[in-house]
Amino acid sequence: MKQAARLILIAGGTCSGKTTIAKAIERRLEDLKTVIVSHDNYYRDLAHLSLSERAKVNFDHPDSIDTDYLMRDLHDMLAGMAVNVPDYDFVTHSRNEGRYCIADADVIILEGIFALYYKELLDLSDLKIYVDTDADLRLARRMGRDIIERGREVESVLDQYLRTVKPSHEAFIEPSKKNADVIIPGDKEFDNVLYMLNGYLLYELVSKTRRGN
Repeated sequence: MKQAARLILIAGGTCSGKTTIAKAIERRLEDLKTVIVSHDNYYRDLAHLSLSERAKVNFDHPDSIDTDYLMRDLHDMLAGMAVNVPDYDFVTHSRNEGRYCIADADVIILEGIFALYYKELLDLSDLKIYVDTDADLRLARRMGRDIIERGREVESVLDQYLRTVKPSHEAFIEPSKKNADVIIPGDKEFDNVLYMLNGYLLYELVSKTRRGN
């Protein structure tokens, strides 16, 4: 009988480098079927609200994530099923039908600011990583992303950062660091950390998955 998929959680503040770390780990697990899923896809659908009402929602609070939907999909993926991961539009703040993740994945990597916040996720995970990056660097990266990719103005990015992003980071995300098995510096060269993790990744994920243990 095939071993259930392994779950790796990667958390950290906004624009800390979570996706970069996830892709780096995926490359090291090249012999396994690996799926990267973003928490961002599971923001609550706000299509029933007006655009002005959607803009007022605090997307940096744990309640903004549809955790029931996320957990249902994760349980299905861990059981080897393909699921239709939703696509979230950050311009309109609406959730749409997305793409199917491959079935029978060996490893699922879930990355997001609240990946180490919810107990139900922690209980499912095999490895918990926190990406720790300087706040100024994260803000600079966020400004570049939101202005270029999401068409926002500098003033609105700074207003959101000061009003919700920074307070929520201090209240919910930074404290979740204590739940991590490994803390990776997101503003430095992290290859050495991944090299040290390689023994775990190869033994716990690759070897055990192949043996079905």
